[in-house]
Amino acid sequence: MTDADPLGPESQPLPDGGWSEQIVTLTGATVVPPEESAFVQPAGVLDSDGRYCPQGALWRKYRPLTTEPPKPDGVMATLPGRWLWGGVLWAHFGHFLVESTARLWALAHLDAPVDGILFIPKRPRVGESVRGFQSDFIGLMAPGLPIKVAAEATRVEELVVPGQGFGLGKITAGTQKFRDAIHSRFALDVTPDGPDKIYISRSQLGLGKGGLLGEERLEELLMDEGYEIFHPQNHDIATQLARYKAAKRVIAADGSALHLFAMVGRADQPVAMILRRRSGANNLLAQNVAHFCGSNPVVIEALRTEWVKAKQKKSNRLSFGELNHAALGRALGETGFVRKGLDWPVLSEAERQEILSDKGLGGNEAFVESPHYKQARVQALRQARRAARTETTGESAS
Repeated sequence: MTDADPLGPESQPLPDGGWSEQIVTLTGATVVPPEESAFVQPAGVLDSDGRYCPQGALWRKYRPLTTEPPKPDGVMATLPGRWLWGGVLWAHFGHFLVESTARLWALAHLDAPVDGILFIPKRPRVGESVRGFQSDFIGLMAPGLPIKVAAEATRVEELVVPGQGFGLGKITAGTQKFRDAIHSRFALDVTPDGPDKIYISRSQLGLGKGGLLGEERLEELLMDEGYEIFHPQNHDIATQLARYKAAKRVIAADGSALHLFAMVGRADQPVAMILRRRSGANNLLAQNVAHFCGSNPVVIEALRTEWVKAKQKKSNRLSFGELNHAALGRALGETGFVRKGLDWPVLSEAERQEILSDKGLGGNEAFVESPHYKQARVQALRQARRAARTETTGESAS
């Protein structure tokens, strides 16, 4: 990749422009879905001569997740009309928001209408199915526009292929065209409805999905501060957006819900993002909120420790953090989200073990404390003891 044009389709999409803001229109294109489930998959778009169309690839950070597929043999399905290339249709809510929407900016720049949006499935076994939240989201961007998923190689009469205007990596900021299209077209008919202060919670998703130990206790403390506890997965997208538009202060555990908030959030809505674990994805999420909303979120790392799978002993998407409520209360107070000077108690050893047991995580047999946090706590304890000895010695000498 060293010789690649940084603004060309052989390089990752960039928010500054280049292929990420360009549109290629193909006549007689072939759309090839993946044949196997894998992280990187041969799949994508070929032109009428069977040449690969790199502008149709899905990139994540520095590499494409879809690569040139083999040219299909024999008879294939045909799709008449003019279609917009949507790319990979993710079933994961967060990846759908960030990666399956990445080409919808072109709806604001078409020189002629399209008959619908054409995707390929991320997992072949999903086939042509479209989930409710996927159709609901696209309906809020392009009301009435059909969605089709090509589960087999398909010849398309005319295919409009926009560049990837959003995603994970440098493109997380979104191109100007993508952000403008979202702000000018998405969820315009959704009316703000909800309280002034909300906490976007993950507690009902369970710790097994990267939650927060002690989050239920945090909810109680925030309710005392006038926050409504909002569980987005229990509501349709329109209701979620109505809450996000209405709120004047937002606190959230980092996660997919903030990607959706960012699409309708404003600069006059302070946001506090509570980190669940050590992860580079947190930086991308904060960048997403900052660039789309026009103001930086307050990012709070107030973890007492992180619990990781015993066999792996390192942070991943299944690990979960344990909140230091005292540190979190101070941080929220200093940034104006709660009253200043609150003294929130941390979980006792008995409480933390009871939570692990109640949630069926097997205590320390299934999860162990992250070596990173354990080592840091040991070092802090040693420093405190040394400081105490020094202070005691000084007092004796006087």
